[in-house]
Amino acid sequence: MNRTVVITGGSRGLGEKITRAFHAAGDRVAILSRTDTGLAKELGDRAKFFPVDISRTALIQPAIEAVREWAGDIGVLINNAGYSAWKPLDKIDEDFWDVMIGTNLKGLLFACKYASASMHPGAAIVNISSLAGKRGSANNSVYCASKFGVNGITQALAKELGVKGIRVNAVCPVYLRTEGLEDALNQSDSPAQGQDLGSFLGQFAKTQTAMGVLPTEQQVADTCVFLASSAAGAITGQCINVDCGVLPQ
Repeated sequence: MNRTVVITGGSRGLGEKITRAFHAAGDRVAILSRTDTGLAKELGDRAKFFPVDISRTALIQPAIEAVREWAGDIGVLINNAGYSAWKPLDKIDEDFWDVMIGTNLKGLLFACKYASASMHPGAAIVNISSLAGKRGSANNSVYCASKFGVNGITQALAKELGVKGIRVNAVCPVYLRTEGLEDALNQSDSPAQGQDLGSFLGQFAKTQTAMGVLPTEQQVADTCVFLASSAAGAITGQCINVDCGVLPQ
């Protein structure tokens, strides 16, 4: 599609799948991440890595400016960078709050601020939220707060940026078996409670989804590509579940 697409946290996990999906669609992909995994080098000239910690807001604007110097104005922003962890209320401290909110919410908002300044009518923002932005769960209050906030920002910016022809949507997946999720589920306060992760996720899929399976990273990435395309030109302000029917259960 020959646009410039910025993907935060785009070097691994779900972010890597999103990066590959947009690159396969013909776009230039700017990977904003703390870690260079070599993905941009593998993809070639239409990909470039820009080092940035999205929780440090002072670094976001220079990174966006560097993207513009490389490939011009931004057509799509995918806010994928995120942090997941479970903690019960009595273990939550201010540092835990600051890391979670700083990455999942504050960093996302400022990425929207700086990227949208160089967007034109027809551009799109897709925020990676979570089913945790639709319903609360035990030991998950800070993460839920961050993702409820992402959905609120999505709806608010859809109204604010819509007059400029910029659409803003969110994708709300349920469990995706990424390295980050595995690390989070292996923590003692997670819902897995020390179970084998394959067994835990298999049982969750069997009992909590409508389809008996969990979504894949590729399915989430494909949803992002669709929401950023002209085929979704009338869709904005939506927080779309990619959950194989968990939420209606």
